[in-house]
Amino acid sequence: MGGVQTAARVRFRHHAALAVAAVITLVAAVPLVAAAPLLTPILLIPIAVAAWAWRSGTDADGSGVRVRALFGQRRFGWPQVAAIAPVPGRRVVATLTDGHSVLLTAVTPADIPRLLAASGQPPPERQP
Repeated sequence: MGGVQTAARVRFRHHAALAVAAVITLVAAVPLVAAAPLLTPILLIPIAVAAWAWRSGTDADGSGVRVRALFGQRRFGWPQVAAIAPVPGRRVVATLTDGHSVLLTAVTPADIPRLLAASGQPPPERQP
């Protein structure tokens, strides 16, 4: 009906193979722990990797961006974003208007157009 256009939420997550590899590593470590119970803390490593792979990522919608880590999250609105740019290593960073930079977890340079489309704003015009 009206002229209001809402942007869809987009989610960026790590590949599910990371969590699967962590679970396989956990299963493979069980015989080691059974043989030497003092090595039980070794099981915490694949558990932490699986939880990180499952939880961490970036969500974006018309109101802003939420970056999730293993523990905690950070949310900021689109008006706070001064720039979004790729950095070496297939990573993307959002530079905020206060000068801080936030690594956008699981977002690659190829994902930048989808991320910007989530803002609901028209893409910036390219300068020749």
